Amino acid sequence: MTGKTKTRRSKTPRPKLPQVKISRDRIAHDKASASKPSRAKPSRDKVRAYRERMRAKGLRLVQMWLPDTRTPAFAAQAHRDSLAIANSPTEREDQAFIDSVSWWTSEENNE
Repeated sequence: MTGKTKTRRSKTPRPKLPQVKISRDRIAHDKASASKPSRAKPSRDKVRAYRERMRAKGLRLVQMWLPDTRTPAFAAQAHRDSLAIANSPTEREDQAFIDSVSWWTSEENNE
């Protein structure tokens, strides 16, 4: 079985609806409007289409969690870390290493 449940039909006949004549203009209008979407696309469809366009351009999606730099806890930890580094006996050597491998202090950046 496919998972669909069968519903029982009532044995009472449905009442017949009155016949209404519709002009050909109305039928043409109804057919034209039937091809148009009646409402905006759901956001999941927009996201799917956007991701397909980006993949067609040769890009891939990468998502990752990063520390929230706007929180007070992050600021406090960064301050503690900077004090620990500044008060380290090897601070000068550590800073010299960072400067030697940093892009913003390299000659490539200054060109």
